[in-house]
Amino acid sequence: MAGEKLDSRYAKIWAASTTSALGSGLATVAAPLLIASRTEDPLVVSGGFAVAWLPWLLFALPGGVLVDRVDRRKLMITLDWIRVPAVALLAVAITTGNVSVALLYAVLFVINAGEVVFRTAGGALLPTIVPKALLERANGRLYAGTTLSHGMLSGPLSGLLFGVAASIPFFVNAGTYAVSALLLGLIGGTYRSRPDGEPVQRRSIRSEAAEGFRWLAGQRLLRTMVGLIGLLNLTLVAATSVLVLLAKERLDLGAVGYGLLFTCMAVGGLLGSIAGDRLIAWCTPTWTLRIGLLIEAGTHLVLATSTSATVVGVVLFLFGVHGALWGIVASSLRQRLTPPEMLGRVGSTSLFIIAGGTCFGALLGGVVASEFGLTTPYWVGFVVAMIVSAVTWRVFDRAVISAAYAEEPAVSR
Repeated sequence: MAGEKLDSRYAKIWAASTTSALGSGLATVAAPLLIASRTEDPLVVSGGFAVAWLPWLLFALPGGVLVDRVDRRKLMITLDWIRVPAVALLAVAITTGNVSVALLYAVLFVINAGEVVFRTAGGALLPTIVPKALLERANGRLYAGTTLSHGMLSGPLSGLLFGVAASIPFFVNAGTYAVSALLLGLIGGTYRSRPDGEPVQRRSIRSEAAEGFRWLAGQRLLRTMVGLIGLLNLTLVAATSVLVLLAKERLDLGAVGYGLLFTCMAVGGLLGSIAGDRLIAWCTPTWTLRIGLLIEAGTHLVLATSTSATVVGVVLFLFGVHGALWGIVASSLRQRLTPPEMLGRVGSTSLFIIAGGTCFGALLGGVVASEFGLTTPYWVGFVVAMIVSAVTWRVFDRAVISAAYAEEPAVSR
């Protein structure tokens, strides 16, 4: 690693991604506030959540194909410039009193359709500008920027701006996408998946997406990690979807206390992101993954049994650290092992599986809690985490992980 460093191109990508994440966070918080100010219908309110997540299921796989076909930097710039007028139109409509729920739904759809492809393109672009030895540091700083801007700053800032005028968070959001596009435009070079002049055999979107899925399915380590993240994300979202009730009924917390629980998790995520490369190097990737599985199980167990808000807050802080470290290792391994011409499709397949876990988990948590009791989703999460820990423990063997870090990406046939 001596002599290698993250250069100005990475700094621009980091600044663009962090700025874009702040804007998306402002819209994510302001959208339900806007809907709630116009209707008390739970179906209309929950519809905003569904519309925001639908693009992740619809566009993750075809988006990965697009990322592997075109210049990834230019694609990210185009996506930002598409989202600028969409969000600005919504802000103007709010200002003039012509906004409708249908328009808000449409803009949320455009924002998140752009986000899923933007994120896939960014993940595929990163290994082309970052030395392999620094991928953990680069991914960690990206996670830190996103956690700080989207997870910690956007919530209170959006609420404050919305209180001044409902349109302001959306005007600022449009501005952040414009800044992101300008920063990415300052990066020179071409960033296609194949060198210029190399012939590309174009096939259908379905066949190219299937190729990425098959490649991932043939990689034991990567498919295990993606499957685990999808499954554990399902149980996590199922648990957090009813956390507001747990906080009220068992922890005796009000709205502020409930919000602080998520702050604890975000602070842990920020710390894990900033110190991620050093923590992973000290602990080794193998034990980072294994200990993370135990933290996952322990978090569900504490939420199922504890009535102490302090204990729950500490555990959620540790969970935030674990989540950041797991994300860094998973992204870095995928970027190391995937052939350059398939980075988009393999990354988008991972996002598709994770998004599926999120969507089904949100539904599962409410159903299980209403049928079997408030703590049941946490007991289910604990049992699932313990089972997958036992089943996958040997997959994350030190020799296997070391071989993965030493392996060069396979040549795509």
